[in-house]
Amino acid sequence: MSSLRITLFGRLRCTLDDQDLKGLDARKVQELFIYLLLHRARPCTRDALATLLWGERATAQAKKNLRQTLWQLQGALDGAASPNGPLLCATAEWVEINPAAGLWLDVEHFERAYAATRQVADHDLTPEQVSALRRAAELYDGDLLEGWYHDWCIFERERLQGMYLAMLDKLVAHAECMADFATAVHYCELSLRCDPARERTHRRLMRLHALAGNRTAALRQFELCRAMLADELGVEPAQSTVALYEHIRQDSLGAHGESAVPADASGVGDILRRLRTVHATLTAALDQVQQDIE
Repeated sequence: MSSLRITLFGRLRCTLDDQDLKGLDARKVQELFIYLLLHRARPCTRDALATLLWGERATAQAKKNLRQTLWQLQGALDGAASPNGPLLCATAEWVEINPAAGLWLDVEHFERAYAATRQVADHDLTPEQVSALRRAAELYDGDLLEGWYHDWCIFERERLQGMYLAMLDKLVAHAECMADFATAVHYCELSLRCDPARERTHRRLMRLHALAGNRTAALRQFELCRAMLADELGVEPAQSTVALYEHIRQDSLGAHGESAVPADASGVGDILRRLRTVHATLTAALDQVQQDIE
């Protein structure tokens, strides 16, 4: 049985039995194939595909172009047929990737790991789920189809990037719960590589450096955050980021990342500590809600 592997993160790569798949050089053939792969959960109508790929052409010409491109794609995929049928299924009205066909698609495994852990709290992740998230993060070898600028591709790229950042957030939180600050820092850095102006990740990285005892790195991270926000968005850091910076600069960050409050006889310090604990809990909950919305 042949083994077809397709990667869409970074750049398109299709291999059949460890050899580059032939017949996919034409750009429209690639575009049709990729669109069907990304929308493999349901069949696509021929009319919708013709409009998507040749919207500027007359309807009759667009449908003719689609027939020719489908014929080219079917020819390229002939060798990837499985015992469960051809990889590409086409009728007079519909076109789809055969859901029973044997192929390996990086985006499919990536989305599966996200769906399996999306509703799981960071501290409730099992070792198997953590491993699945780590493997999914490793699959993200760059944004989806770098260099492609079709509207539908940009939408899918942003959707998958949001999933990637949410999974990295989970890995950071889990590593922090395990006091594995080096791992948490690593996943924060991956997040910033994807979105350099993501302020909450800069803030988290500042706190992680401070908790790991590296105040210098934490303070430098603030300066990097300020530079990135200025370059990318033309804004200054939020008050919460500045406040965290001041706590780190004054060495008043507690063992769990909260600001240290001296004890006093009136009990005000204890009250403030409890309020900060409630604030931290609410902040974490709001972050989770924001991740779900994204």
